Amino acid sequence: MAHEHHHEHECEHEHACGCCGHEHEHDHDHHDHGEEKFKLPLLIGAAILFTAAFVLHFFDGFFILTTILSIIAVLASGYDVIIDGVKNAVKLRIDETTLMTVAVVAAMILGEFVEAAAVTVLFGFGEYLEDLAVEKSRRDIRKLADIRPDTAVIFEEGATREVPAEVVAVGTILQIAPHARIPLDGVVTDGYGTVDASSLTGESAPVSIEPGSQLMSGMLNGNSAILMQTTKVYADSAATRIVKLVEDSAKNKGDGEKLISRFARIYTPVVVVLAVLIAVIPSLITGDWATWIHRALVCLVASCPCSIVISVPLAYFAGIGAASKIGMLIKGGRFVETLADTYCIAFDKTGTLTENHISVKEIKSLSNYSTEEILELAASVEVHSAHPIAAAIRSYAEEQHISVRELSEYSEVPALGVGAIDGNRIITCGKAKDIDGIAVSVDHEPIGVICLREAIRPEAAQAIRDLHDLGIEGLCLLSGDKDENCRYVAEQVGTNECYSGLLPEDKVEKVRHLKRDYGSCAFVGDGINDAPVLSLADCGIAMGLGSDAAIESADMVLSSENLSTLPRAVKLCRSTIKTVKANIALSLAVKVLVITLAAVGIAPLWLAVLADTGVCLLCVLNAVRLIKKRF
Repeated sequence: MAHEHHHEHECEHEHACGCCGHEHEHDHDHHDHGEEKFKLPLLIGAAILFTAAFVLHFFDGFFILTTILSIIAVLASGYDVIIDGVKNAVKLRIDETTLMTVAVVAAMILGEFVEAAAVTVLFGFGEYLEDLAVEKSRRDIRKLADIRPDTAVIFEEGATREVPAEVVAVGTILQIAPHARIPLDGVVTDGYGTVDASSLTGESAPVSIEPGSQLMSGMLNGNSAILMQTTKVYADSAATRIVKLVEDSAKNKGDGEKLISRFARIYTPVVVVLAVLIAVIPSLITGDWATWIHRALVCLVASCPCSIVISVPLAYFAGIGAASKIGMLIKGGRFVETLADTYCIAFDKTGTLTENHISVKEIKSLSNYSTEEILELAASVEVHSAHPIAAAIRSYAEEQHISVRELSEYSEVPALGVGAIDGNRIITCGKAKDIDGIAVSVDHEPIGVICLREAIRPEAAQAIRDLHDLGIEGLCLLSGDKDENCRYVAEQVGTNECYSGLLPEDKVEKVRHLKRDYGSCAFVGDGINDAPVLSLADCGIAMGLGSDAAIESADMVLSSENLSTLPRAVKLCRSTIKTVKANIALSLAVKVLVITLAAVGIAPLWLAVLADTGVCLLCVLNAVRLIKKRF
C-alpha cells in the first residue's frame, strides 16, 4: 500500500493591525509552542487570583494582599503581552500589546491594581479564545490542501516501487491501494470499484469506476486496489491546480480588505491624537490629571480596531473555504464581492448547460417503416460501435424497450458510419448528404432519420430557477451553435435571453453589452474558446477542471461541474459580504459607545478591554460561522 505523505500547506492568515497598520500574522505570536500548553492554566489561575482580589478590595485592611494578588494575576495572564508591548514600544510600533501595556502600567501608577488585573485577565482570555477560533477555521480550510499525495506507487513487470509523485511521467502505470489518495490524473486500466471525489467536487456520493474511467488526483480510492495510467504530470494534475488556486486566492483581496488597510493608516494617528487631547486639555483646565489620563487610556484601549482588521479578512478567508467545500474554487476576496453583486450571468451552451454527450431528439420516417422499426435496425447495426452517436442510439432504444436484433458481418468506416447484414438486406447507419441527422438505410436507400441533440444537464433548469429567485434578472445563453439548437436549450432550462451563431469575438462583444446593460456580468464556460470571454467578464467561472486555458482565465472554478452549485455559491458570497458589513458595523458601534462613555467618565478600563477583545471574539466567531453554515 502506498505510504501517503500529504503536502502540508500552511494557509497562514495575515492581517494588518489596525492600531499601527503593521503587517503581522495573527497566530500565537505572544508565545511559542512550548509555552502554549501552560497558557490556559495560567489564565485560570490568574482569574482565580483576580476574583479573590476583587472581593477583598471591598474590605478594609486587605490593601497589601489585594495589591499582591492583583500583580501576580497581571503577570500570570499578561506577561507575554507586556513583553511584546515593551518591545513594540521600543520599535515605535503602536499595536494592541502596546496599548494594553500602557493601560496596565498607568492603572497601577494610579493605584488601580484590581482594574489592571481585570484588564489583563479579560484580554488574555479574549486572545486565547480568539486564537482557538481562528486556528479552528484555518484547520477546516487547510484540509483542502491535504488532498495531494507527495508519493506514487509505480507498477511495472509485476513489482511496485514508491517514488515522489512529481517525477512520474505521463503514461506511467500506477497502483492505487484501497483507501489511498490518487496522486496524479489518469485513467483506470485494471480494476473496478468506487472513488470519493468530494474533496474535488463537493459531491459526497461515491463515483463508480471501471477500466477507461477518468481519475483526478486528490480523489480517494474505495475498497478495491486498481491500476491506472497517468495522463498528466504532477504539476498539471487536478489537486495541484486546486491547491495553487487556494494559495493564490489571498493575493486578490476584496475592496473590504483593502479598505481595512487604508482605514488602519488613517485611524491610528487619529485615535492617538484624540486620546492625547482627552488627557491634556481637560487636565489643564481642571488640574485633575489622574482622572483624565485614566479616561484617555480607556478611550485608547477601546479604540483598537482588532475586531475589524482580524474578522474582515477572516470572513473572506472563511467564505472562500466554505465555497471550496461545495465545489466552487474562488481565486480571491474581490471575486466574492463581484459574484455577490452580480445580477447578470451568461452561459455557454455546450458542456455548460448541456452535457458533453448527445441523445436522440426524434426519429423521422422516410418510408413505410415505423419509427420503432427504424430504431430497432439502427440500434442493431450500432451494437458494437464505440462512437458516442452509437451509444446514444443504443441508450434510446433501451429507454423505449426496443430489443436489439442479431445481425452479421458488422463493419465500421470512421467518419462514414456502420453497416451489417440482416438476412439478405444491407443495413447501414451514418451521416448522409442533404439529411440533417443520422440516416438509417436498407440496401442503400434511406428509410428514416435519427435526429440528435445534446443532453441538457439534469440540474440546469432548477439552477436557472434558483438564480432567478435570487434576483438575478439577466440569464443569457451565448453559443456558436445554430439558432434552432440554442433556442431549444434556452427554452428547456429557462434562460430569458438567447444568442446563437457567435464566434469567440462575438461572445466578447455580447458580454460587453451585457455589462453595460446590467452594470456587471458573470460568464460560465468550459472550453478553450471561452478563455477570452472568461477574462473579460466581471466574474469568469470555468465549468469543471478540464480546460487549462479556461481555468487560467477564470476567476472561479466550478470544480463540482454541477450547475446547482452556482446559486449556492451566490448565496454564500452574499452571506460573506453581509458578515463583513455586520462585523464592521458592530465593531464601530461598540467602540463609539465605549469611547463616548469613557470620555464622560462612565466606562471603566475593563469595559474598554471587553469592547476590544470581546467584540473581536464575537466577530471572529461570526466569520467562522460561514464554514459550518449550509448553503
